[in-house]
Amino acid sequence: MGHAHRPRVGSRAFWHRVRAKKETPRITAWASDGKEPKIQGFAGYKAGMTHAHIVDYRPTSTTAGQEILMPVTVLEVPPMRVAAVRGYQQTPYGLKTKTEVWAEKLDKALDGRINLPKKPSQEAWKEIEGGCDDLRVLIHTQPEKLTGVPKKIPDLMECRIGGGTMQQRIEYAKKVLGKDVDITEAIKEGAMVDAIAVTKGFGFQGRIQRHGAKLLSHKNSKRRRNIGTQGPWHPNFIMSQVPSQGQTGFHQRTEFNKRVIKIGENGSEINPKGGFLHYGEVRNKYVLLHGSLPGPAKRLVRLRDAVRYSAGVTFEKAQVNYVSTQSKQGA
Repeated sequence: MGHAHRPRVGSRAFWHRVRAKKETPRITAWASDGKEPKIQGFAGYKAGMTHAHIVDYRPTSTTAGQEILMPVTVLEVPPMRVAAVRGYQQTPYGLKTKTEVWAEKLDKALDGRINLPKKPSQEAWKEIEGGCDDLRVLIHTQPEKLTGVPKKIPDLMECRIGGGTMQQRIEYAKKVLGKDVDITEAIKEGAMVDAIAVTKGFGFQGRIQRHGAKLLSHKNSKRRRNIGTQGPWHPNFIMSQVPSQGQTGFHQRTEFNKRVIKIGENGSEINPKGGFLHYGEVRNKYVLLHGSLPGPAKRLVRLRDAVRYSAGVTFEKAQVNYVSTQSKQGA
């Protein structure tokens, strides 16, 4: 018989940090349902950062209502294609896959990511309509066709369909299966979203650079970049609170409550002279998000409806007066 779950006791201040399994982030929690069915997430490629002159939308800020200079991150968000619909059933051990329905026409490049079904069957719709506790879609990017990102194989991910009744979600899933989905169908201007991505990797690093440990005194007879002690004799093992060398960066991280400043139609509006460093020019729709995001240029960033945002506070879409298109070379 399994042990009962309980909160962990003790600190995990310097717990080991391992490399992410893949660049496509995995989302396990979704926001509460809305009034109308929609896909609760989207994905784009990080182009870079710039600054914009925006009327401060934060009511509690000292500059509320005034034009301020704000750092923004640019994401290129071309349309994504829905490849399959997956139904889940709630069990004592969590959500389990009940069945899935694949589109009749699938992108050939997707075969490099997973083994595609040879003859997609539509009979699974009957099982989904018979009763499901949750409904999600398998959606993938189209980098080679629509962007300058050097990827031939699409990034495949799962997004939840939320809002409305289950029957309304099933009807919505039937409508979008096998078709392209636009960013505006999932996220609106002025909304609050969470951004999930894998951070920039730095490889194997020592204690000083990895955890910011203090250099030892110059009188130390051995090495300055070690730590004073790795722990007591008892317990006779190295505890998780001890800073150790190891993998630095390339970890999945979530940035909560990022404001969508603008969703643009034409990337030429914000392309700097010479394009974004290490990315090039934005060719499709783009999203401006307030602040910075994890990862380097060309890194896939997933967006979802904010899960820790107070629904009592509402904002209208921000007023953008100017977006800098100066060259970022040497910045």
